[in-house]
Amino acid sequence: MDIKVERHFAFSAEQIWAIVGDPARVDWVPGVDSCVFDGEVRAFSMGEAGALKERILRRDPATRTLEYTVIESAMPLEHHHAALCIEPEGDGARFIWKTSVKPDQVAPFIKRSMNGALDQLENVLAAQ
Repeated sequence: MDIKVERHFAFSAEQIWAIVGDPARVDWVPGVDSCVFDGEVRAFSMGEAGALKERILRRDPATRTLEYTVIESAMPLEHHHAALCIEPEGDGARFIWKTSVKPDQVAPFIKRSMNGALDQLENVLAAQ
């Protein structure tokens, strides 16, 4: 199932990219206790939700695009591929996040998690 979440932020694309473009930075992701990034894979510890590993497939600062896939999860995933992009828009920026997941039953949870991360990102940006 394909999921798309978009949100306008009243912050510049560069301000947003400084946070989400750093794969080791996860203060904008709710529920993450810790993260280790080895340059290719980031491993999350997420308390009761367990561990999660994502392989960073592409990180392009010029287009402010980050693409990744989940390679290990406590959740039963057959497929997970995501890409986020930050584009300048008016007085701020638009955050566009697309994710493809299987099985379809996990899509509502993934979409809630994406929206929760954007809410947290708003808080992190406002606190700067």
